[in-house]
Amino acid sequence: MQHSKNTHPENDPVFKSLTVNEGVRDVPVVNPYRKSTGKRRQFSSSEYVAGILNGDISMLSQAVTLVESSLPEHQIIAQEVIEKCLQYSGKSVRLGITGVPGAGKSTFIEALGMQLVRGGHKLAVLAIDPSSERSKGSILGDKTRMEDLSVAKNAFIRPSPSSGSLGGVARKTRESIVLCEAAGFDTIFVETVGVGQSETAVHSMVDFFLLIQLTGAGDELQGIKRGIMEMADGIAINKCDGSNIDKAKVAKVQYQNALHLFPQSDSGWISEAITCSSIDKNGIPEVWDMVMRYIQFVKENHYFEYKRNAQSKYWMYETINEQLKANFYQNPEIQKTLINSEKKVLSNEISSFIAAKNLLDKYFNGEF
Repeated sequence: MQHSKNTHPENDPVFKSLTVNEGVRDVPVVNPYRKSTGKRRQFSSSEYVAGILNGDISMLSQAVTLVESSLPEHQIIAQEVIEKCLQYSGKSVRLGITGVPGAGKSTFIEALGMQLVRGGHKLAVLAIDPSSERSKGSILGDKTRMEDLSVAKNAFIRPSPSSGSLGGVARKTRESIVLCEAAGFDTIFVETVGVGQSETAVHSMVDFFLLIQLTGAGDELQGIKRGIMEMADGIAINKCDGSNIDKAKVAKVQYQNALHLFPQSDSGWISEAITCSSIDKNGIPEVWDMVMRYIQFVKENHYFEYKRNAQSKYWMYETINEQLKANFYQNPEIQKTLINSEKKVLSNEISSFIAAKNLLDKYFNGEF
């Protein structure tokens, strides 16, 4: 009994009680009607700049990807693009948004963002997604939590992995701000992961720093931390809806009283606390009104320009520190010597401080 490779032997008359159907042919994994374009073409810095200045979102996204890349060849082009875009930047309102996980930052951003784009603004949201310390991966799910804003015509949402840099802030966020401003976005939101040193880093790159708080989850005053409260230019007590309204009003008074206990900021601005509901959209216009009143206030007393200059200076030194650190640890000889130094420290042959000093002395003396 012989059978073709393409037929089922079970269908032979010998097997009277068994029948096997042919089934459905496998569907090709790749679309057969789509021609492969091969490797994506690498644009020149001038092409990137031209695309960004024309408001090309695809080109802007690719430029931000270059900025975030750690590859040396990408960084060379990225820095050229940033340098050429710098003269077209600086005209936006930069708003930093922080708060503990669960405070409703993403919902708040969508509510305020939709109000702004409907009012004719162009909004860029740089959402920093926390990276896993174990896998180093990120979910990058902010677009899924901002369904309306993610498809809005004048909105650009860019989730970026924190990658452990600056306690949760993407290493190149400030440079991404420059590119977004050059692309014509007049409002920039920078959302932090709400933990670690990220608040300090974001505070050093925005004009107004907004703290999102929630009520009804225990003692509201437990949420008052001196460092973060002193940095905040305003507090939005979110989820002021339903049975939570009375609690939110009490929390507002508590936060407002607490704000008066801190020394006045260098700007001269007295921070405010406002209740709002991202779901019901109540209080959202008032939050933006507070931001704009602050901007007008600091522009009139010239603190706005002073703060931006101080931020530029701060990031120059931060970049120097980062480059020195990277250059040290990426040195092949340093990497080999570090292992031996670790062994000596662990076996108590040498102290941690002496080991570090010896490595640095050799590094700065050019022995590596």
